[in-house]
Amino acid sequence: MDINDLRSIMTVVSLATFVGIFWWAYGKGRKSRFDEAANLPFADKDVDEAETRLARRD
Repeated sequence: MDINDLRSIMTVVSLATFVGIFWWAYGKGRKSRFDEAANLPFADKDVDEAETRLARRD
C-alpha cells in the first residue's frame, strides 16, 4: 500500500462524509425541525422588550 492508495481511500471517505451530511441537512424529515430553529431568534420579542425596559430604568 503506497501513498496513492491512502489518497484514494481518503477521497472516498471524504465524499461519503459529504454525501452523508448533505443527506442529513436536506432530508425531508428535518425540514420542519430546521424551520422551527430558523424562527427561534424572532420568538423572544417579549423577553427582549422586558430587558430593554429594565435597561432603560438603570
